Amino acid sequence: MVQNDRVKTLNVQSASLQNYSHSSEKQKALYKRTLVVVSISQIFGGAGLAAGVTVGALLAQQMLGTDAYAGLPSALLTLGSAGAALFVGRLSQRYGRRGGLTAGFMTGGLGAIGVILAAMMNSVFLLFSSLLVYGAGSATNLQARYAGTDLANGKQRATAISMTMVFTTFGAVAGPNLVNVMGNFALSIGVPSLAGPFILGAAAYILAGVVLFIMLRPDPLVIARTIEATNQERSEKGLLSTTEHTENKRGIIVGAAIMVLTQIVMVAIMTMTPVHMMHHGHGLGAVGLVIGFHIGAMYLPSLVTGVLVDKLGRTVMAIVSGTTLLLAGLIAAFAPGDSMVLMIIALSLLGLGWNFGLISGTALIVDSTKTSTRAKTQGTVDVLIALSGAAGGALSGLIVAGSSYSTLSLVGGILSLLLIPVVKWSQGGKK
Repeated sequence: MVQNDRVKTLNVQSASLQNYSHSSEKQKALYKRTLVVVSISQIFGGAGLAAGVTVGALLAQQMLGTDAYAGLPSALLTLGSAGAALFVGRLSQRYGRRGGLTAGFMTGGLGAIGVILAAMMNSVFLLFSSLLVYGAGSATNLQARYAGTDLANGKQRATAISMTMVFTTFGAVAGPNLVNVMGNFALSIGVPSLAGPFILGAAAYILAGVVLFIMLRPDPLVIARTIEATNQERSEKGLLSTTEHTENKRGIIVGAAIMVLTQIVMVAIMTMTPVHMMHHGHGLGAVGLVIGFHIGAMYLPSLVTGVLVDKLGRTVMAIVSGTTLLLAGLIAAFAPGDSMVLMIIALSLLGLGWNFGLISGTALIVDSTKTSTRAKTQGTVDVLIALSGAAGGALSGLIVAGSSYSTLSLVGGILSLLLIPVVKWSQGGKK
């Protein structure tokens, strides 16, 4: 009886998948619904991401009593997100976006709870190990952008990426600006104030996972595979004229390189900005405001960026990304430490340059992969992005301790110029 029920369930699921593969109207409706569901999850995911970014370095500085290792939280968070990116990518490849993204967000929520316990116990070991786990939320938040592209055509992909990313802004901007509120709430329940934002992070990541688990049905990646298989079958029978889509390795390499370089520059400068500001007399509220503008610039322009990437091309916007990051580095390097206005401008440009690079690079990756291996490839690329962020975060504290924040910002700005030769090399491949 149980076996018969399973067979019936599988038959119903198969019929449902086939219905989508033969109906363009259903595909369009599911594409729009997927964007809505992923966007809702991104609101919560953005809040969880921003919470840790804002106070992670300050919490480590407080517990360790030195600036030299203030970049470690960012490094550990991004290192943890590297392992999680691989895990979420492979899980998504096997079971679909719903399973991979849900597991990733739930894991990130558990990591945030661990950080709270570490602060209460004053345990540096638990803090660092929990930040590794917390990184799963960051990786999942980033990989969610791919879910919107599974059913998008070639002229919609960058726009689809941007649609999901722009909703991250609501949570990402709210997170840093709730630092004082969450700090006071934490104190009221006997938790150190700097752990307060991680209470928000835990709740936000878990809610993001719940939204995806309940609402992301049917799974867009599973439907995309079914559509591709159906089209291939019809082509083989002579019912459809189509060309088999193959991977473009040059496109994957260039897309990955663009995102890796922008991630290194962004994470390195962003990580040490709170510490730099605190040394120049700014309070926690001011730090939260600057980081709020920065994260807002990382996500809010996405809708316009997506249209520009689709219209002007991936490589053009990659060059714009490098130029914007260079300008951000120069302003951060030469701005007086007590100037809130210039810090806001520099960090906003830093976020905008990252936005240009991420969307253009992501679109290149989607263009260059096929559905049978797409999620696995995307996960692997996001591992490289996370590892580059970890390197940037770890080195940032050492550079500032050995030299200055200005030196760090200049190095980051100059490094962003490497995007130009990368794009030049890409001209021999697919745009």
